[in-house]
Order: sequence, then structure tokens, then C-alpha cells
Amino acid sequence: MKNSDQFSRRDFVKLGVAGATVGAFTLGGWAFTEFIVDEGTTDTWHKSVCRFCGTGCGVMLGMQGKKLTRIRGDENAHNKGVICIKGALLAELMKIPNRLLIPKIRKNGKLVSSTWEEAMQLVAEKFKSSIDNFGPDSVAYYGSGQLFTEESYTANKLFKAGIETNNVDSNARLCMASAATGYVQTFGKDEPMGSYEDIDHADCFFIIGSNTYECHPPIWERIRIRKSVNPNVKIIVVDPRNTKTAQQADLHLAVVPGTDLLLLNAMLYLLVKCQNIDRKFIDEHVQFMYEEKKVGFEDWVAFLDDYKPELVAEELGLSVKEIQTAAHWFGTSKASMSLWTMGINQRIQGVFLNNTLNSLHLVTGNICRPGATPLSLTGQCNACGGIRDTGSLSHLLPGGRFVQNEKDRNDMEKLWEVPEGTFSERPGYHAMELFQAMVDEKVKTALIMCSNPAQSLPNLNHYIPGLEKCFLVVADIFENTETANYADVLLPTALYIEKTGVLGQTERRYQLVEKLIEPPGSAKSDLEILVDLAERLGHGKLIKSKTTADVWDEWRKISAESKYDFSGITYERLKNECGIQWPCPDVSHPGTKRRYAKGDPFVEEGKEIQFYGKENNRAIVFLRPYIKDEEQLTDEHPFYLTTGRVIEQWHTGTMTDKISELKNASKRGKFILNPIDAHRLGITENDLVVVTSKKGKIEGPVSISDNETPGVIFASFFDSSFLINKIVNDQYDPVSKEPNYKVTAVSISKVKNTDI
Repeated sequence: MKNSDQFSRRDFVKLGVAGATVGAFTLGGWAFTEFIVDEGTTDTWHKSVCRFCGTGCGVMLGMQGKKLTRIRGDENAHNKGVICIKGALLAELMKIPNRLLIPKIRKNGKLVSSTWEEAMQLVAEKFKSSIDNFGPDSVAYYGSGQLFTEESYTANKLFKAGIETNNVDSNARLCMASAATGYVQTFGKDEPMGSYEDIDHADCFFIIGSNTYECHPPIWERIRIRKSVNPNVKIIVVDPRNTKTAQQADLHLAVVPGTDLLLLNAMLYLLVKCQNIDRKFIDEHVQFMYEEKKVGFEDWVAFLDDYKPELVAEELGLSVKEIQTAAHWFGTSKASMSLWTMGINQRIQGVFLNNTLNSLHLVTGNICRPGATPLSLTGQCNACGGIRDTGSLSHLLPGGRFVQNEKDRNDMEKLWEVPEGTFSERPGYHAMELFQAMVDEKVKTALIMCSNPAQSLPNLNHYIPGLEKCFLVVADIFENTETANYADVLLPTALYIEKTGVLGQTERRYQLVEKLIEPPGSAKSDLEILVDLAERLGHGKLIKSKTTADVWDEWRKISAESKYDFSGITYERLKNECGIQWPCPDVSHPGTKRRYAKGDPFVEEGKEIQFYGKENNRAIVFLRPYIKDEEQLTDEHPFYLTTGRVIEQWHTGTMTDKISELKNASKRGKFILNPIDAHRLGITENDLVVVTSKKGKIEGPVSISDNETPGVIFASFFDSSFLINKIVNDQYDPVSKEPNYKVTAVSISKVKNTDI
């Protein structure tokens, strides 16, 4: 910042205490970010990665001694120096007071201070007792898309190969399972094939189920720049809400919640009718399937007859013209790019929606070339690299392997050097089953790391008793989270740059976070805790890699035995480069921008495109019928409730809601209602209302906004004093097991006027 720019970070954020200024400045012109981050003095600068969302922005951390004092976006990283308001306040994250400093054990109903020896001995005893008396499936591990890859990999190995239970799942199940399943079903392997760089080449953006402006701001800024460079670029936004993303779209399709698959199939119908499909690409690279049966092109065309725009427009809440425009723009664009996240994934038909989004690209040939790609956006900073890639879900094994596949089990048993037959062929409890198993007292002891399920799970009232029944070990940075309230043992953990590890984000980019600060008190890294537990349970020889560097090298070498090969991504390279995209089979390889296309090391020489995840090298277009959501409006419940994030807060607010600037800007949790609905119900700004679903009811203040669609109520879930997930339904996709957070039928009524 120039000396003449006398404008501090705190002054800047004060301007935005209502949230509007923070959003406008942060997203309207990135020079304003300098006012936020360029305060204080530094001795050294260090390359790192933002701790928050799955965008994976590169940042430069300015240190004065052992204190983090300044933050800048890394101009050499993929985000080109752009960071959002949360990333700009990373220095404040490291100053949050009231950290958990020593282990605590619950005695006589209260958490009391303990030593690490006493706490870990108790944890080991409880795990051993449960395993000895009730079998290995009586214990479980629930992890996080925020742990470093080395930590998730180690936990997965300890529980599946050591304890011999597949009861390993994580909060990534709640956000990205449908995207992962969709990719695997369509292409044979998980993770997107494209890159953020495709944004710079796309001529049509199809954004569905994503408020990119607020939830992935640097990505939105890149889209905005692409639009400014080429005004002919079209932006289509599909969202029941008139979000800040939708407000800047060329076409906003405000669909009725839960009906998106009607739209996608109607677009496919029009693409065929208007001959905007690529038959040559289809004939060479695609096969069609209905359920488990192969079908032909003509069968697919006949299937789409049920989705003529004239037949579905009314249920969608759209006009025929709007559907036609979306299909025309997508199909005639030189390069169309789809982006989506929780609005698609957190649905009863989440997998079907992901399949069909992939199909839009396959049948038009908008794939595997610059600007043409389906790109699912990730919510957490390491849900991709740490959970999906390492196989740290109850049905997976590392590198895209599956628990139920005998060859995959045998391969991993050899790689992990354990006897054949060690792995159970039965998938463990997925997240929703896991917490139900606690309610049913089938899971007796559980370790939860870096996650806050007592706030993030849907239908909370049903699952909280399970947390009370289970012997719960919680590793976290604070002792006042909703989940920590139910802990029998609470273990203090290191935060962000208090430890070293790798994060893997949306575009298959692995990046390194290096330790710059010692953790406070006696806090330890999650890896140290897992290694300690392994030793105490008698699995020290299995968990032979005990430092992050050793674990990374072990996992890197194992990856070479899969199509996720990143054996060329060493710590040394990550220290010097701004992340590397896999596949990357050797240290001289630059990384892969686009999978399944020429340049991908697994594509055979002489081929331009090869979907090598499938045995016949053909991607699958599924015939996915629309099934009406079970949550339908009734006289008793005449509104749809949908949940999501706001720009200033991240997930359950465990970190961001303790940063005063962000807390003041976002204010407290509230229901947001359209003025038409508010007038009809006699509700005014700041009234206290009660919102009721089949799962329960919750009171809270209401805000009235034209940004909400009539018939839809929005609420964010960051505020622990406003546990909106108590009333969200807990139905889940039958394949991915991801819950349906986005569609809950509710009623709303005024309680009383208030000055909240």
C-alpha cells in the first residue's frame, strides 16, 4: 500500500458492518483488498494457502518474529493475488482468544483439566474395551475436509487396516459425496477433469446451485473478468433465490426448489431437437445407460420426450422461453463451463443431478478442451485431497478404490502390508448412519477431529442424544463448540500454520502449508494425536510414518499404483511452486491441467481424448428420470426452507464467528423472507418468528429482502445460537448418502415484535 493511502483494515471493515460494503468492495474491485491486508510490519514473507474454502487461494503470509501480521494474495498462484474478506483476515484467525490449551476429561458431568498421558490413556482404554466387548465396528472415526491430507490418510489407515473397521467417514459426506459419486459413475474416477484456467476461455457459464459471488468470491471475480474482457460471454444462473450471483447473470432461472432435474432434462431435449449435439463425439466417446443396462442413442432421445419444455415449465416455475434460451446459449457456445456446489449436491437426487450435468457436456462435446468442462466447486479446503483422494469415507479405499471390490481390497492390503482379508468387505457407517448408530448404541466410542457435527448435521434434535450416549473423543481448537459440549475427552489441536501439511482443492491442485508458529499451550497436531493413539492400540508398526513428511512420501508412493498418481509432487516442489495438479507421475512433470485429454499422462499416445476410468474408454450418459422430492408444500407447511452460507462467515462459524470484524459484518443468524410473503403474514423487519418443519421448530429474527423468491425462506447455519439445522430434514440421496439440506417444507408465523 502506498504511504498516501491512510486507510486501515479496521476502518475498512467498519464501513461494512451491515455486510453490504464488505461484499461490494471485496468483489467489485480487488485493489480494495490491499486496504485490508497491508497493515503492520513484517520481517519475512512466506508462501501458503488460505485456511477456509475449497477455492484454495494462494496467500503470502507476513511474519514479524513469531507473529502473523500481514496477509496478501499470492500473485503467482492461480488466484492471481485475489483473496476474499475471510482470507484477508487470516492474521486475525491466529489471534482468536480462549483457545483450548490442555486436554480435558469429563468427570461428574464437567470437563476438567488433564494431562496428555491421562487423557490418551483413557481414550485408548475406551477404544480397547469397545473393540474387545463389542467388536471393531463398535468404534468409529469422523473426520474433516479441513484436516491435512497426511492426517486423514493416517486416520483412514489406522481404522481400516489396524482396527479393521470401515467406520471412517467425515463431514465431506455432507457436502461433496454426490459430486464424487457423479464423477465416478460417469467417468470411472473421481475429481473434476478441468481447471480454474478454463474460466478464462469459456463463452457460456452455467452456474447452478452455487452462490459463487459469496461462497467462492475469487472464482466469481475471475468469471467477472472474463465477462468484462468479452461482453458476449453469457452467464446463466439457476437458483431459487435472487442471490448476488443471480443478480449479475444474463439469465436467472429461479426454479422451484427441488425441480432442477426437470430443467436439465428439458435442456437435453432441446439440444437434441435443435441439433446442438456432437454426434461424432458421442459415437466415439459416449455410451448410454438406464440404471445398470446399456441402451442406445435412440432410447435416450425417446426418454427425453417426457421433458419437453411445454410439459415441465409450470412445475419448474419457469417460462418455456427461459428454458429455450438456456439450452440455446449452452449448446451454441464455443466453450460452455458448468459450475455447481451444495445446491446440487445436497439433494435427494444429488447424484442424478451430477450425472446429468456431466451429460450436458458429453453430448455437446463441451469437455476436455479449454473453457469446456463440468467443474464442481468444493466447500472445504481439503475435502478433495484429504478425503476423496485418500479414500477416507466408509465405502472407499485410497486412490479411487472401493471397499466392496475384492481386487481393490487385496491391492491395498499389499500396499499397506497387512494380511489378506484384513479389510471388511462391508462398507462402514456413512455419516448419517454413524450418528444413528450412536443413537442406537451400536457405536460405543468415537473420535471426532476438526468437525462440528452437533451444529452441522440435519435434524439435530434426533441425533444429539446419540452424542450423549457415545463415549466421545473430540479433537478441536476450542472447547466451546456445540460438539465439544458433548465430549468425554477434549484434545487441544494445532491450527493452520501451527503445523505442516498438504491441502488439495477443487481443480486437483495440491498445495503445502508450512508450520510458522508453535501451537499454544500443549496443543498438538492431529497427526501427533493419531500416531499416539496407534501406538497405544498396538498398531505402531502399521503407522510407521510418524511425521508429515514421511506420511506424505508414503502416500505419494502409494498413489503411483493408481490413476491418481501424484508421485512427482514432493514437498520440495510444493515449497517452491504454487501448487501442482495431479496426475503428476514424476518430479519433472508439470502437472495436468485437463484430465482425459492429450497431455494427461494416462491418455494413450496418439489419442486426443480417452476416458480411461472406464474399461471401454467411454464416458456414460445416464437416463436419469426426475423424481418429485418427498418434501412437498402442503397447507400445513406452505414454504420451502433452504440453507447456505453468507460471504462473511464460513460453515459453522467456529473460526470466522470469533473474528470480530466478520461477526459484526454478518450480524446474527436470521430468516430471510420475500416482502410479498412478509406482507401477507403481517411480518415486518426484525420481527421474531417461529419456523416449523416436520422435524421441529426454531425461533429467530426475520429480515425482509427482495433477493428472496416468494415462497422460499433462506437461513445460514453459522450461528450457534440459531441452530437452523434442528428443523432441516435428514433424508439423503440413496446412492451418495448426502443429506437434502436444500429442500425442507416449513411454516412461518410471527411471535412478537422485537428490536433484535
